[in-house]
Amino acid sequence: MSDLKDILNSYQPACVALQETHLKPENSFRLHGYTVFRKDHPAHRASGGVALLISNNIPSSLLTLNTPFQAIAAQIFTHKLITVCSLYLPSNTHIDQTNLNNLVLQLPEPFVILGDLNGHSQIWGSDDTNSRGRQIEKLLHDHNLCLLNTHEIAHFHTPTRTFHSIDLAICSPSLLPFFSLQTDPDLHNSDHFPIILTDNRHSHLHTVFSRFKYDLANWTKFTSTACITKTMVCDNPIDTAVNQITETLIAAAENSIPKTKNNFRRQRKVWWNSDCREAYKNQRKAWGRFRRYPTTANLILYKQAKAYSRRVQRRSQRESWERYVSSLNSTISSKKLWEKVKKASGIFTDHNINILYQNGVPVTSLQDIANCIASTLSQTSNSNTYPSSFQNHKKLAETQT
Repeated sequence: MSDLKDILNSYQPACVALQETHLKPENSFRLHGYTVFRKDHPAHRASGGVALLISNNIPSSLLTLNTPFQAIAAQIFTHKLITVCSLYLPSNTHIDQTNLNNLVLQLPEPFVILGDLNGHSQIWGSDDTNSRGRQIEKLLHDHNLCLLNTHEIAHFHTPTRTFHSIDLAICSPSLLPFFSLQTDPDLHNSDHFPIILTDNRHSHLHTVFSRFKYDLANWTKFTSTACITKTMVCDNPIDTAVNQITETLIAAAENSIPKTKNNFRRQRKVWWNSDCREAYKNQRKAWGRFRRYPTTANLILYKQAKAYSRRVQRRSQRESWERYVSSLNSTISSKKLWEKVKKASGIFTDHNINILYQNGVPVTSLQDIANCIASTLSQTSNSNTYPSSFQNHKKLAETQT
């Protein structure tokens, strides 16, 4: 979790695809600012598993997949609607080509498949091609798909001290000109290098929206500033009147109601201190030395530095937890007590943005969303939705002068 938070803080991604999460159904997995969609191992054991982390600032919707694979998919809306699928294909499992084809056919285009597929092929930089690699090659050919990988190293096999390319990014042809792929040079305590996909049309997919802090508003100032006159309504067409009133209210709110900072919410590690930072720095130095000179001695030094860094972090986490629990005493207020209990239990409120659907079709443009909401409000407020007794009362009341 600590290394995952580092990745989120470094790249501020709109979406993260994880494989081999090793989570059981009873394990809680939550992150501030992200909605977690996950599919655990079908045998309910701590093995395999996939997940998608989607920023709460990005409209998203989980898709239902009918597949035997460890796969999960969702639609996200950045500049347009894109389907993202996280897929894990274990190396020791037989993969049926028909099931692979069915999975692709279930993904609305355009889509991106991100996964640990355990396939070797010279197309994406492997020294040889195995049977899984040939299956993936056939999948790309049969469905006219594009591979974003070139020859990036994505996996370090510790027993043999060799590097491989088994983590792939596959996309629809329409996305190929706009996406670029790179790998993070740090393993982040995994045996896989994180793969980073960037949409070259937008430098910041992770848009953070400011919100008004209504509890800190100066309502007296707002009332005096929001001057809505009779002429705005009576002397203008309806569209012009609506625009003028809206602009007046927004301008008054900007002047009298403070807003949240328009910054990315960093993932906190309250236990991280100078000892953790120094130990992790030495670990990265040892890894860099091994990458340049992959000898047995350098591998041993790297493993020692890694083990020491993990030991320092665990000690810091334990001490931080002890200090936190010690702050729960008889002098603390009940409000502070429950705040600390909720934090310790991982209880927090996050709100994600759902994609709007109408008759099963996603609605994405602002004008279409407004029209869809207006149409729904019109239907729900229609007199025909009222009980007949109320409709009769309404007709009788309207005939009276």
